[in-house]
Amino acid sequence: MSAISPLDGRYKKNVSELNSFFSEQALMKFRLEVEVKYLIALSEHRSLKKDLSLKKKEQKQLHSFYQNFDQKEYNAVKRIEAKTKHDVNAVVEYLSQKLEKNGFSKWTPFVHFGLTSEDINNTSYSLMFQRGVDESLLDSLDQLSSLLMLLVGKTKDMPMLSLTHGQPATTTTLGKEMAVFHSRLERQITYIKKHKLLAKFSGATGTFAAHKIAFPKESWTGFSEKFIRDLGLKNNPITTQIEPNDSMAELLHAFVRINNILTDMCVDVWLYISRNIFTQINKPGEVGSSTMPHKINPISFENAEGNLELSSANFVFLASRLSRSRLQRDLSGSTLFRNIGVAFGHSLLAYKNIINGLNRIQPNKDQLSSELESQWSILAEAVQTILRKSGDKKAYNKIKKLTRGVPLNQETYLSLVESLDVSEKDKKTLLSLTPSTYVGEIKKILRRY
Repeated sequence: MSAISPLDGRYKKNVSELNSFFSEQALMKFRLEVEVKYLIALSEHRSLKKDLSLKKKEQKQLHSFYQNFDQKEYNAVKRIEAKTKHDVNAVVEYLSQKLEKNGFSKWTPFVHFGLTSEDINNTSYSLMFQRGVDESLLDSLDQLSSLLMLLVGKTKDMPMLSLTHGQPATTTTLGKEMAVFHSRLERQITYIKKHKLLAKFSGATGTFAAHKIAFPKESWTGFSEKFIRDLGLKNNPITTQIEPNDSMAELLHAFVRINNILTDMCVDVWLYISRNIFTQINKPGEVGSSTMPHKINPISFENAEGNLELSSANFVFLASRLSRSRLQRDLSGSTLFRNIGVAFGHSLLAYKNIINGLNRIQPNKDQLSSELESQWSILAEAVQTILRKSGDKKAYNKIKKLTRGVPLNQETYLSLVESLDVSEKDKKTLLSLTPSTYVGEIKKILRRY
């Protein structure tokens, strides 16, 4: 294949749903949608309604201009752009021609009325990203989160040896560790679902000067606020020529946080697979290694890890760069907007890989049990805590001397407990303790699962 980007080549099928939001054709369609809806809103404005009112049937016809915007119509816009060398002006001229051809000639002077290109651009991009996130990225994230929640429910009561600094620590459960990722992920998903992108529709330098000179008695700030709200966005009333893109940066940073969480999870799941805590379901016909036929490689999580990191690097750069502009506006960041789809594409590819990976793993109870039973030393914390409770000021050092670098087994652990100067009740508690039962209040912690 001749594609330069793997998103348009190797992985095209996996991310093709984003074409409706982040392609050049999609951008033209969103620009046309904003121009049409603005024209309709003007026709309903009291200053223009008398001469420019549109019947519901006529409004429906205008809506069809962007609803039916296909490859043929896109090519028509691009032919205009080839002459004008201005992509927004090409949409304006295209819409004007459509109006003339369809009996709406008296509305033509009010296409793009009082606006600057950036009014259309910032609003179109906000619509693109809001809808792309809502209708694609969040769908995959919700699916991923649901699978993770099911995994937590399945494994919440499976005791597991935890490692800190890569060394045996204390007992946890496999489900509790997965719940940490689920809880972190859900918090960020909730943030994104509540987040609204800002937009401005206030003319050349954000003053509504052109609108006001034409219709001085009208409140164009109120008009703009309602128009943007009706689009599903949030109005920013104080801007230069451009909307500063702070809300865009906030959205991109939220995805950085999500990607960091999922990268963290992918690494841990990879390590659990390497420890045989998770096993992977064999798929007939699949090749794991070209020379080692026994292998089932955790490629879904590895692929996801790489794509998450690449995506986040793009998000961080774009979030930083798009919120800066010289004075009232320059074009230094303009072309960068077209690359946000690339960042989202790598994220979506990663989310789908994680979904595939989660659908393929299953817990290995035998391995979980075997690891725990070989590490009675992890109960040293419990022993020294009971000694502290009993008033022993040297409890930590005493148990450290007996256990640090000296592995315990069941026999030596029981012998140690029997030698302690503690109450019979506390001694009984310690004697009944095993590595698999030292789980604290995990049941309460995970009660929602």
